Amino acid sequence: MSNTSMNMGRATFYEDRNFQGRSYECSSDCPDISSYMSRCQSCRVQSGCFMMYERPNYMGNQYFMKRGEYSDYQSMMGMSDGFRSCRMIPMHRGNFRMRIYERENFGGQMHEMMDDCDSIQERYRMSDCQSCNVMDGHWLMYEQPHFRGRQMYMRPGEYRNFREMGMGMGGMGGMRFMSMRRIMDNMSM
Repeated sequence: MSNTSMNMGRATFYEDRNFQGRSYECSSDCPDISSYMSRCQSCRVQSGCFMMYERPNYMGNQYFMKRGEYSDYQSMMGMSDGFRSCRMIPMHRGNFRMRIYERENFGGQMHEMMDDCDSIQERYRMSDCQSCNVMDGHWLMYEQPHFRGRQMYMRPGEYRNFREMGMGMGGMGGMRFMSMRRIMDNMSM
């Protein structure tokens, strides 16, 4: 039996700001929202959590959305073109574990994390994190300390080289991760 709950999230996406225009209801991953509508400018997340992407096929800048209403992406997140794809994030029940590494291919300093870290530099004296192994749970990685800046969703798996993960596309090139947070039902943003 898996520690990941099979409860699905649900979100409704709208073509225009303030929940106007055509809508599309989603409860799973969607690699190309433009298959259902010309653009996505607002949404309501009725349950669960979603990772939203600026480009199709889960590419480009990423934005985490939990239960709530998002009436205008442009003013809230500085986006001009809306979202093009999304991933539903399954809620994990159980322990969280991730190993972060200073260099690509699991090189350099290694630290195992089981809770949120608001600054790898302050906690571990690490100036960079270039690879990781997510063993349990789902995590958000942030470009700046204190959970700020651009984000990246990490699900269980090995991530050997962040620079070769498509992060050079959509304005994410050269991104460094300086803080990490567990994705949980009751997390605050």
